[in-house]
Amino acid sequence: MTPGAGPAFGQVPVLALDEIDSTNAEARRRAEAGEGGPLWITALRQTAGRGRRGRNWETGKGGNLAATLLLLTDKPPAEAAQISFLAALAVSDLVKTYVRAAQPLLKWPNDVLVGGRKISGILVESGRRADGKLWLAAGIGVNLAEAPQAADRPATTFAAEGCDPPPAPREALDRLSSSLSGWLGVWESQGFAAIAEAWTRRAQGLGGPCQARLGAETVEGVAEGLDLDGALRLRLPGGEIRRITAGEVFFEGA
Repeated sequence: MTPGAGPAFGQVPVLALDEIDSTNAEARRRAEAGEGGPLWITALRQTAGRGRRGRNWETGKGGNLAATLLLLTDKPPAEAAQISFLAALAVSDLVKTYVRAAQPLLKWPNDVLVGGRKISGILVESGRRADGKLWLAAGIGVNLAEAPQAADRPATTFAAEGCDPPPAPREALDRLSSSLSGWLGVWESQGFAAIAEAWTRRAQGLGGPCQARLGAETVEGVAEGLDLDGALRLRLPGGEIRRITAGEVFFEGA
């Protein structure tokens, strides 16, 4: 299932900037000042881009996509964070649109891989405004033209995978926005179960050996799939199920 433009958000306005510290940081500033979106914030260059677990995210020289969707939600924070799975699905749609030979796979929770190499990064943040409403910032970086120099794992780009020249960042954002709006519509109308089903069909490593690094603890088992809240179900050697809600996961052969 690849939905079209979703009824929930339709055409989302875009704030396009040449340079900023971080699109997520700008979303936070705007949310705390009372803005609620939906609004895309995009920049050709970030001077302090961030990825998951405090890592830096490199934008390159302006040919990659860096954008954050700011919106308000009535969902509780834990449920709202499920938007990371929707973002991964939307990036996967974007890859398939431009890199026709690619078979993008999703690695829990939201990495998008092509040929085992990472092609995007997703960082979701949220907070309460002064009026008590929850704001949500879904930051998405996509390697269109350049791979990061200090990547945490092997990286690739649209250009390296055969889409040369790759789409301009704004063109890619328009496509991404349409797809993500569609998945937001599915999430609102059918719940996370429909998202989990779509994510599972594109997932890497399910049913096979998996290692989860959880800070100071490392656990190994078989990755059985997603719980209905997005946690990864890991069956340990003794047969018990361990729910992985945060951390880094690695699959055999990947």
